[in-house]
Amino acid sequence: MARRTVLEGRPRDSGEGRGIIEVDVSNPDRLLFPRDGYTKADLVDYYRRIAPLMLPLIRDRPVTMMRYPRGIDLKGFFQKNAPRGAPSWLRTEKLPKRDGTVEHVVCEKTADLIYLANMGCITPHVWLSRVDRPHHPDRLVIDLDPGGNDFQLVKETAILARQLLSEDGLKSFVMTTGSRGLHIVAPLDRSADFEAVRSYVQQVAEEMVETDPRLTTERLVEEREGRLLVDVFRNSYAQTAVAPYAVRARDGAPVATPLRWEELDDPELGPRSFTMSSIWKRTGDPWEGFENGGELPLDR
Repeated sequence: MARRTVLEGRPRDSGEGRGIIEVDVSNPDRLLFPRDGYTKADLVDYYRRIAPLMLPLIRDRPVTMMRYPRGIDLKGFFQKNAPRGAPSWLRTEKLPKRDGTVEHVVCEKTADLIYLANMGCITPHVWLSRVDRPHHPDRLVIDLDPGGNDFQLVKETAILARQLLSEDGLKSFVMTTGSRGLHIVAPLDRSADFEAVRSYVQQVAEEMVETDPRLTTERLVEEREGRLLVDVFRNSYAQTAVAPYAVRARDGAPVATPLRWEELDDPELGPRSFTMSSIWKRTGDPWEGFENGGELPLDR
């Protein structure tokens, strides 16, 4: 079986010294995206290169893995528990669920992303809270799902969401999902628990629907009648959202990409505009200052 070894240094604050981590990549030539020719080695290289931008946005968060070990043409599966036999340098944390606990992977260094890619995890999803205070989210997410192909409506709705959040003193950021829509993400200071955050964001969503009849909060497709779904259901304990800079398991290998707000003015922008190959044309950090969370308004 072909193998390839990737060497990565530990971060200075890892508590394990600098050292070198060796990550064995099995079957590096396995095609994960058959029509694009992308192999597992390509996926590993992508996550290795994107790590400096991606890790600050997912560090200290429980990860749920969306795995496609044999490529995107075969059905993938979600995995919450860390793989058996995981290396000692891979951080894991046990967190409670209704009938027990889940031992989640927590990514904090480049080697962790490489390890997940070797497991066929094309798309990591992350919690909206961090492991030290799992019931207190440090971000809220509004997922705009058009259902159809009207991405102009998605962009207009994103701007509406930004306006309403700003009126409540929250700074928001926008990203393509790499699938169909956009995510609006607002950093929080963790003073509020999930119940309070969910109640607040539901009120925001309802105001959005009242403002524009083309929008809905109906979860059932048959009840939407072609309207754009303002989805706030991820704002709960143990729920996840696609990680910024994660690759999606679709032809073209689109990437969930953080944007600058002014990029929504580009008529060519679509939910899959950036891919595992094209994202390197971007410069700078469009989410600079993201870590400064705001206080949730409780008197809306």
